[in-house]
Amino acid sequence: MQKKSSAGQAALPDASGGRASMVKDYALLTLGSLLIAVGVYFFKFPNRFSTGGVSGLAIILNHYLPAISQAAYMFVINQLLLVVGLLIIGRGFGIRTAYCSLVMSGAAWLLEVLVPLSAPLTNQPLLELIFAVTLPAIGSAILFNIESSSGGTDIIAMILRKFTSLNIGVSLLIGDFLITLMALVAFGPETGLFSILGLMIKAVVVDLVLENIKVHKSFQIITANPDAIVKFIVEELHRGATALHGEGAFSHQEKTVLMTVVNRAQAVKLRRFVKETDPASFIVITNTGEIIGKGFRGTM
Repeated sequence: MQKKSSAGQAALPDASGGRASMVKDYALLTLGSLLIAVGVYFFKFPNRFSTGGVSGLAIILNHYLPAISQAAYMFVINQLLLVVGLLIIGRGFGIRTAYCSLVMSGAAWLLEVLVPLSAPLTNQPLLELIFAVTLPAIGSAILFNIESSSGGTDIIAMILRKFTSLNIGVSLLIGDFLITLMALVAFGPETGLFSILGLMIKAVVVDLVLENIKVHKSFQIITANPDAIVKFIVEELHRGATALHGEGAFSHQEKTVLMTVVNRAQAVKLRRFVKETDPASFIVITNTGEIIGKGFRGTM
């Protein structure tokens, strides 16, 4: 098909603005922070799985200084890091990171009061390791997807990024690995090896969950009836579309190619509507994980 001309993107409401969007974002921030707190308190703390970060450091400190609980250590360290971050980074520190750090560490401390644990929930450490890694990984992926984090060692990364040219990802990985080695020394080879395994699994799970959250569907719709489809995309799905005008290579009939990107739920609705409206249409649907533009959270 030969492309002849293009039309501009349809006007869109600002998807990231407005009160409803803010409520949705903070609901996700709260959910992600609570998932991290639940995974840490119910599965990491009782088993002493130290896979790095502030929670891992809190587990080790509690082993040597048991007068203060693990949740209390985590809360205090996170608040100290928050203060340091605000003093050094200032406005660029991010209110969302501060909110998530408070919710996560506060929830773990509250759980310690409401649901005290003296031993692991089960006698299956591998099963508990899976939950200890998966729940915080899902929570972290939710936070990363809306450009936030739970604070902790991420605050150290922000400070390092401001003053040095170090590779932040590598620096954090080295720090987490050192904390995990400290667990090996403190708790013996079994817990230490479980912690090392958990550290490796965590990196993979976060990436997998984040990629699945970010996946959208890119549509190329070749149709002779574009007006109804464009109206549905703009008014029902609240997305934009670009129209490319061309002709069939064999039939030489004029066609319109509509290009749009929607989420998974919208993709089902759009595919159904297009086939009902124009059964002769030709649709190409591809997965896309990085979208830069209005209505999406892309990064350059």
